[in-house]
Amino acid sequence: MKVLVIIPAFNEELNIVNTVEKIKNISNKIDENLNYVVINDGSTDKTKNICETNKYNVINLITNLGIGGAVQTGFKYALENDYDVAIQFDGDGQHDENYIEKLIEEIKKGNDFVVGSRFIKNLSGFKSTKFRRIGIKFLSSLIKICTGTKIYDPTSGFRAANKEIISLFADKYPTEYPEPETIVNLIRKQYKVKEIPVEMHERKYGKSSIKPLKSMYYMFSVSISIIISSICKRGGNNA
Repeated sequence: MKVLVIIPAFNEELNIVNTVEKIKNISNKIDENLNYVVINDGSTDKTKNICETNKYNVINLITNLGIGGAVQTGFKYALENDYDVAIQFDGDGQHDENYIEKLIEEIKKGNDFVVGSRFIKNLSGFKSTKFRRIGIKFLSSLIKICTGTKIYDPTSGFRAANKEIISLFADKYPTEYPEPETIVNLIRKQYKVKEIPVEMHERKYGKSSIKPLKSMYYMFSVSISIIISSICKRGGNNA
């Protein structure tokens, strides 16, 4: 299969080399035709220069579009280059490349979309901060109430999409809260969404842009979005 790893990166000058090299190394160990593209999301540090100096496959956005816009750019690239599978893989180095093959295997089994979850099994690895874990559990419960499907790690950015979902996301992709919103939308449309256990790592360099106050706003806003989506679905079913 032809597989693309989409690496969104914003100000990841200290992490991007390690992240890309991990993908390049794992590509030599699996049977699939695995390639990557870095989406440099208008970084103001040396991310662009580092990618170009190392001759990485990179798309440089002229302004910061946020995670949704950056990832959609990757899906557009995957669609235009006829990839069978697209995998989102964060540029900060938190995702473990050794699970890429497992994500691909689940797509091969007939799943449309696969989420790498930190919370299905009691695996070692970084689970995020206590505050964020509380918020993730809340969103997980809310999605269960609204869709009837339990997703344990709805904010995970380690995900794989098949060819149909690549086309769908290239055309339309949420910009504000892409991870949970895309999951809810796919479940609503009755696509096969599978969650598998993965380990993740704490970022080695730099700091997350998500602060406690921002996290509270995020959780509140995405909850409203999920509820509205659920109401719209029910309204459509009753029409």
